[in-house]
Amino acid sequence: MTPVFLDTVGLLALWDVSDQWHLAAESAFMPLVEEKSPLITTAYVLLECANSAAKKPYRSAAAELREKMEKSETLVIPTGADWEAAWSAYSRNDAGGAGVVDQVSFVVMRRLGLTRAFTNDRHFRAAGSEILF
Repeated sequence: MTPVFLDTVGLLALWDVSDQWHLAAESAFMPLVEEKSPLITTAYVLLECANSAAKKPYRSAAAELREKMEKSETLVIPTGADWEAAWSAYSRNDAGGAGVVDQVSFVVMRRLGLTRAFTNDRHFRAAGSEILF
């Protein structure tokens, strides 16, 4: 099974039934669950999710995902080298002007050999990833 990187856009769309991308995210996520695809993300993505979910009914989903991913060792804590490379890419305006958390995601994905991202964020495509919805 090919691992899939979980992005903030995808997770929030999956959890928030009022999100414009909810149905597309749900349709893209179900095959990943059925195939038991390994799911990987960074601590920074989870921080973004938790901040966005803080006052939402799906707040607990972020905390539950953190616990599950820590137990399965699929939550990546970016390294100092990841941090430096991401800020360099951010300064160069790489991947169509992606934010620094996305830049960290791209660096981690390259380091781990990941090519698929659970998102519809065009910056992931600009960085060379396959987006899943």
